[in-house]
Amino acid sequence: MTINEVDAGEKQTRLEANLARVEALSQRLVAALTKRHPTPVALNGPDASLYTKAAQSYWQEWVNNPAKLIEQQVSYWGKTVTHFVEAQQALAQGKLQAPPNPGPTDKRFRNPAWDTHPWFNYVKQQYLINAESIHNAIEALDEMDAKEKRRLRYFSQQIVDMLAPTNFLATNPDALLKAVETEGESLVRGLENLVSDLEANNGELIVRLVDESAFEVGENIATAKGEVVYRNRMLEIIQYSPTTEQVHEVPIVLFPPWINKFYILDLKPQNSLIRWVVDQGYTLFVVSWINPDPTYRDVGLETYVEEGFLKTIAVAKEICGVEKVNAVGYCIAGTTLAVTLALMKKRGDASVRSATFFTALTDFSDQGEFTPFLQDDFADAIEEEIEQRGVLPSFIMARTFSFLRSNDLIYGPAIRSYMMGETPPAFDLLYWNGDGANLPGRMFRQYLRGLCQRNEFAEGRFDFMGETLSVKDVEVPLMSIATESDHIARAADVYRGVQMMGAKQKQFVLGQSGHIAGIVNPPGRDKYGHYINTDLQAGFEDWKAGAEQHAGSWWPHWEAWLRRRSGKKVPARTPGDSSYEPLTPAPGTYVRAKAAKQIQ
Repeated sequence: MTINEVDAGEKQTRLEANLARVEALSQRLVAALTKRHPTPVALNGPDASLYTKAAQSYWQEWVNNPAKLIEQQVSYWGKTVTHFVEAQQALAQGKLQAPPNPGPTDKRFRNPAWDTHPWFNYVKQQYLINAESIHNAIEALDEMDAKEKRRLRYFSQQIVDMLAPTNFLATNPDALLKAVETEGESLVRGLENLVSDLEANNGELIVRLVDESAFEVGENIATAKGEVVYRNRMLEIIQYSPTTEQVHEVPIVLFPPWINKFYILDLKPQNSLIRWVVDQGYTLFVVSWINPDPTYRDVGLETYVEEGFLKTIAVAKEICGVEKVNAVGYCIAGTTLAVTLALMKKRGDASVRSATFFTALTDFSDQGEFTPFLQDDFADAIEEEIEQRGVLPSFIMARTFSFLRSNDLIYGPAIRSYMMGETPPAFDLLYWNGDGANLPGRMFRQYLRGLCQRNEFAEGRFDFMGETLSVKDVEVPLMSIATESDHIARAADVYRGVQMMGAKQKQFVLGQSGHIAGIVNPPGRDKYGHYINTDLQAGFEDWKAGAEQHAGSWWPHWEAWLRRRSGKKVPARTPGDSSYEPLTPAPGTYVRAKAAKQIQ
């Protein structure tokens, strides 16, 4: 038998083995898809009336300014035909190469073949021409309502991103080359990854971004020392162990968002805000929220405030023997902290000495990138989902946030996992990102309708727990941290809410980077800087233009501000006391509950 015959036999054997694996995986794929819970249509796209309005605006534009639309169409036709003719001429001349100008750069087209191979270059350039034409057509709709136009822009971009040639095997040179090099093994591994993701999420396609087996909460992430000193149905309160002989008299209570887990602030020792705060000589209490199941359907914001915020403040005061605390709220917990402070002001409760807000919105008058998700068709669909399940499942929120950056958080990872057959990386931040939480039905309705859609708190008409609350009622000394490229809580919107607060002492700090990296930005790395301007009278752009830029983390600036409001030094406090005996070591038990396992 010749070497070639041996090679051919081995290849045939591998092919037959791969085909058998594909058949087995196909059966698992069908079984996984049958478990999928049908999602309301409106959660996957807008009401059809949006496109009707777009068509009406288009024809209105045609009547008012036909030359403008004709010029736009002729430009598109001209670019397309010229592109085709140039490619045909190159082929006729026997030039199997791309044109001298390979077209615009785009990080999705990093493979050199997109610029050097005539077929792939043609596909790339035509896709970019199509995308530009769609973008121009939408921007030309002057007669369309601004909010509807923003929604149309978003959904059109989703279609454009979805149809990128990189998302299809036949037009992705990276995936094709990998398939050839591995004799199809990469495609089989990709199918295995696809089936595994579907099975892990009850038939919902949620692209796995990280190797989950690489991390375990309490073992190699969320490892700061402390004790759970109180537990109720809403939360566990963790008091962290001191690392200094003395601490400031006034403790800190930190409320993380309950959309995700608290340990974003304690991923590892090098970037742990929790460890850093304790090392500066503070007694720190951090809330670990329950991951709600359907029995929490009727839990509202009132419960989060009463059994969460107010209870935590009371526990910290009792354990430390003080009259006041310094409070911190992150994202939705920052919004709710503002509501809590307004309620406390109405009740004459002065238990909070200062408040710090991390990327927290209080004015939703400009809904920014969330505009598509805050209209009635989506809100109605979400309420339908809540009615069926009792909670808003974590995967819906995760999918919503992911589509705001679909190329980075959906299509890119899907290509690597399903077409290239790669194993997701072991990245702690992405592990945390995928470890989400469900949201109680009633709470989410209140937040979505009252705070986001109707903007009642900013407008001074939020009826809550027997009081009518306003953002102006937030009068304690405060510092608000926003981040420059945050797409969840835009800096300009955060700033506008801070301007409306009634506090006489308030600061606004703008960190570089985004919603997570701009907050989890420890000193010493000097990767991201920050901006400070004490004048909050001007609009955001003028504030930023007049701000002083500083290198490195904003944490030391915040700590210096906090120190002045934290009292004298006292002997360090070990977690708990006779009334609040430690229940279990940090990070506690609630943080370990997985959302996907609770909602079937």
